[in-house]
Amino acid sequence: MVVQSQSLRDRQVASLEKILNLNHASHDSSTTHHDPSAANGLIPKATPILNSDGDPIWKVLVFDNLGRDVISSVLRVNDLRTWGVTIHLNLSSARHPIPDVPVVYLVEPTAANLTLISQDLSKNLYSEAYINFLSSIPRPLMEDFAAQIAEAGTAESISQVYDQYLNFVVAEPDLFSLGLGKETYWALNSAKAKDEEIDMLVDRIVSGLFSVVVTMGAIPILRCPRGGAAEMIAAKLDRKLRDHILNSKDNLFSGQGPRSALAAVTSTSRPVLVIVDRNVDLIPMLSHSWTYQSLVHDVLKMHLNRITIETPIDEENPSKGRTKKAYDLTSNDFFWSRNAGIPFPQVAEDIDTELTKYKDDANEITRKTGASSLEDLQTDNPNTSAQHLKAAITLLPELRERKAILDMHMNIATALLKGIKDRQLDNFFQIEENITKQTRAQMLELLNDSSKGSEPLDKLRLFIIWFLSTEQDVSRADMERFEEALTKAGADIAALTYVKRVREITRMTMMTSAPTQPAPQSTGGELFKGFSSISNRLTDRLASGALGTNFENLISGVKNFLPANKDITVTKIVESLMDPASASSSAIAKTEDYLYFDPRSANARGTMPAPSQARHQQSGGMPGALGSLGPGTQASFGQRRQGFSEAIVFTVGGGSMDEYGNLQDWAKRTSGAGGSAAAGPKRRVVYGSTEIVNAEDFVMGELARLGREDR
Repeated sequence: MVVQSQSLRDRQVASLEKILNLNHASHDSSTTHHDPSAANGLIPKATPILNSDGDPIWKVLVFDNLGRDVISSVLRVNDLRTWGVTIHLNLSSARHPIPDVPVVYLVEPTAANLTLISQDLSKNLYSEAYINFLSSIPRPLMEDFAAQIAEAGTAESISQVYDQYLNFVVAEPDLFSLGLGKETYWALNSAKAKDEEIDMLVDRIVSGLFSVVVTMGAIPILRCPRGGAAEMIAAKLDRKLRDHILNSKDNLFSGQGPRSALAAVTSTSRPVLVIVDRNVDLIPMLSHSWTYQSLVHDVLKMHLNRITIETPIDEENPSKGRTKKAYDLTSNDFFWSRNAGIPFPQVAEDIDTELTKYKDDANEITRKTGASSLEDLQTDNPNTSAQHLKAAITLLPELRERKAILDMHMNIATALLKGIKDRQLDNFFQIEENITKQTRAQMLELLNDSSKGSEPLDKLRLFIIWFLSTEQDVSRADMERFEEALTKAGADIAALTYVKRVREITRMTMMTSAPTQPAPQSTGGELFKGFSSISNRLTDRLASGALGTNFENLISGVKNFLPANKDITVTKIVESLMDPASASSSAIAKTEDYLYFDPRSANARGTMPAPSQARHQQSGGMPGALGSLGPGTQASFGQRRQGFSEAIVFTVGGGSMDEYGNLQDWAKRTSGAGGSAAAGPKRRVVYGSTEIVNAEDFVMGELARLGREDR
């Protein structure tokens, strides 16, 4: 069985570094000896090409918008410098000639981009061009480009042309999006979207998923529900993978290329790709979560791993205005890696632990060297032994990096605390934990209570979650009272018109889960008893000594406020497909008729549905309805009960940090490795979507737009 030790982000970074290294792969045995990927048949780590003077070859990086997003999510400017990139520019921007330096292009294969590259070559802006397309360039476009080059006589300036299969954005180790914007859900569910537009969108999704599969290095088994965009995407991806295998002797999965994970033919070592429509469960797109990464995504509007925080210039004088500060989350951020999926109160505990550890380490160094602080550490102090000084100098960079990371997360925590208190997110989260127990009267009372939060959208989100979850009948008169209360609270209720249409459909596909243990009760007063005392003391610089004692108050106020352990709908679907022996009977029943595609098999294939079938299905054209588009391929009993240790889960129409976190928790909880009591294999789940969308953009941008169309 093939060992998959690298995350999706690791693989994408390795591919990007190879591109920046002019597509040169190191064959130095000394590097492969230390590279764990070499033992697993994974992408070998490249080392920079050196010129005759022993320096890296300096180069210019030119990208389009998608190329920028792909790179900026996983690499920073210092990383580019390491690989010899002196300057990076957008292809559409005005650029001056740098004739003695080679250029690396990373762009989508579009006619507009090819024209701009051809113009660059004609103007002799750079010495030689290394052209890398984010996805496979269609043959007609390649022929047009070749004609332009031949006509201009600039063929000598092109050193390389590569298809790189990297048209997806990786935000976390196993989280990706296709960067298709925040209108995908609208396009796939709107009567105003044209068939041609839907077909183009589906083709872009298929292209992105093909690139993800290529980067992971193994051909998956495809599973999807009947009907809707999910079946269309699965059918087209199956055909694309099948054609690639049949038409390419040394294909991308043959084990000959550097990206191949030496994928075995046996299905037990292959991943399963689960494709579902967003309408299978809308609640994760709306819910108020309590994990660190979900709160950051919801409250602080994180985008491409960059968090922008607004803070007053002067706390005592708000009239002086506000200033913005941006923070980048990088792969070497130990605190984020460890705490991203953790409930926020536990994050506060870890901040306290790390602060204490940092303070102890700093005090140890200053004690041995005789300095009063790290900043006062002097190399010419006669009272400092050479051994202690050497140790201190060795530890200083690591301590300073830890300090910078802790500073950043302290400021992020401060901004989150303010958002939580202003919007009373703790109250909304607690209610949503037991949303099905709320009566109509309780919901109406909450919506009419002006003291519950400062953001009307939070009330609208809560009501939609209740409306989609409750088994109670909601009459027209009840609905009018709810709408009146929401309007009075200041909410835009345009989205409700559309939500009414999908209520019955989502109730058929959602699978609620009872907590494995009862959720502890806590009040907002207890939660913020500690927060109020600490929030004013978190500053851009670590204060000396006082922070630890204040965090004791913080922790004592939030220890009992932890979310219940429960799986959401998508997680239950994945469990029924990856581990059917342990899945619930309700989950098995929901996925029993999921289609089965195996690109390596001559039989397990389906028919190609028409574009219009993505939205107009047999249930009266109802969006998200589960209908049958055609013969498809029905899984046999053995295929339905086949287990997998690795899965790629893709939601069509928008993804949520809640779903990503829930899937990772399930994979960790049910993996048999690492001393777990579970008897199953070590599991890994990669989660992706057309775009990772926060609740505000989903409700106000897509649901509201669909609602206005239905009026």
